[in-house]
Amino acid sequence: MAHSVVPHFHNDPGLPVIEIGAHEFMCVGARPPYDHPHVFLDMGDEHEIICPYCSTLYRHDTALAADAARPAECALPHVDVPA
Repeated sequence: MAHSVVPHFHNDPGLPVIEIGAHEFMCVGARPPYDHPHVFLDMGDEHEIICPYCSTLYRHDTALAADAARPAECALPHVDVPA
């Protein structure tokens, strides 16, 4: 069982760049129901990555928590799913 949650981010505002605190995350495009397939992205040793679906550039910022974004509204809150 996983002990951590992969942060999810969206780009409803249509921004060219979103700064995030995670190197591994999910991009959902826009918020549901207008989302694209939820794609797992891993920056590896790099500090930015482009989503292959929506072309959003995500840039890592060490000042942000792993589940935080700048602008803050681009971070999707974690929702517990009942078992």
